[in-house]
Amino acid sequence: MTDPADARLLAALAELGKVAVHELAARVGMDPREVAYRLVALSGSGLPLLVGVESDPQGLRAALASAFPPAQPQTPNPGPYHAPPSGAVPFAPSGPVPGYPPPAHPPQGVPPARPGGGYPPADPGRTAPPAGAPSGPYQVQQGVASGPYQVAGVASGPYPAPLDPVISTWGPPQTASWARGDQRPAPPAGSRTGRIGDSLAGQGLDGEQLTVQLLEVQDPADYLFGAAGYRLEPGERAVVVHTEVTNKGPIPFVSLPDNYLELLTADGKPVGKAPVSLTSRPPHKIGVQPGETAGGHTVYVLPENTRVVAVRWSPRPEPDERSLTWSLED
Repeated sequence: MTDPADARLLAALAELGKVAVHELAARVGMDPREVAYRLVALSGSGLPLLVGVESDPQGLRAALASAFPPAQPQTPNPGPYHAPPSGAVPFAPSGPVPGYPPPAHPPQGVPPARPGGGYPPADPGRTAPPAGAPSGPYQVQQGVASGPYQVAGVASGPYPAPLDPVISTWGPPQTASWARGDQRPAPPAGSRTGRIGDSLAGQGLDGEQLTVQLLEVQDPADYLFGAAGYRLEPGERAVVVHTEVTNKGPIPFVSLPDNYLELLTADGKPVGKAPVSLTSRPPHKIGVQPGETAGGHTVYVLPENTRVVAVRWSPRPEPDERSLTWSLED
């Protein structure tokens, strides 16, 4: 295992044994969605790890029932050789049709024609069937094709397949909207680079409108590290970075602001934060509400001779077009 974040997760999980994903994320200072993603990936690698979920079945059924009420049954589309709706008298000419012999049996349910043409008046004592109920089948004379028609209130033609309520609610299986680049909103306009003291416009995983400001970089910060009760190994040094995040949009930012705040070395390698917090320099807390500004300190431990040239903030582990970079070189 080479990923320090995975090692941190497994070490904390080994101590707790059984824990909810959001509680484990808060313990290690990571985004709950990222923790869930990593745990699922680790569980498929052969480790003795089971990632589960609990729910209230009755509550979920009630929520789905209120969101998707049962559809009303629709009248199926009859074929071209079914009878027209009852209540309408089919047209029939008076006398035989030239070129065709008369039918052997008159259509079922239609009174016979009088010699003078037309049909006798309807029996006033007879109750007509309700509108919309189909009449019985009848025979069509061989060789005469019936034309297309529509049933009253029901359009003929193919019917669209109903949407799957699971897919329409939660999206296709095995997908995550926060990780899909085709559904990600465009990054805010403005510079993506700056220097210490600059505020840069950023964006969260769900389109949160953020402003991230790099206030201070203490390098080295060995005395602060030791004052908090920690000890550096020979050849190591500590660095402390102070940042502030302002949420300028209506969407709450629910992640840890410095979750993916990294140091960039002269050879281009990123240095992730150490899982420690200092009493004299309070760390970031999870979440920034709309209109709120939250500050905090991030601690790093790196080789003593490593030269740090920049600080980079990203909303997810891999840097992308939303990443912000502050240069530390003159």
